Amino acid sequence: MKGKRYSTEDKVRILREVDAGKSIVEVCREKNLSDVTIHRWKKQFGHMEVNEAKKLKDLERENTELKKMLADAMLAKRVLEYALEKKL
Repeated sequence: MKGKRYSTEDKVRILREVDAGKSIVEVCREKNLSDVTIHRWKKQFGHMEVNEAKKLKDLERENTELKKMLADAMLAKRVLEYALEKKL
């Protein structure tokens, strides 16, 4: 059975609970997580704050859009080059 998917902000909030003094075992029991998940999140999000996590998420979304725009432009260029080859 798949577990709940946590947003980046939720992951950072959970990590802050651990940093605030709660034991990893307590947090894992409350949130129904494994301790391996907590350690993986700690490695990934380290000392990040919630607002930094939101910025990261926005930057990742923007980067995805830019990649799609680049792919579209490259495809259009290829089509034009192909069309010019046919005419010559």
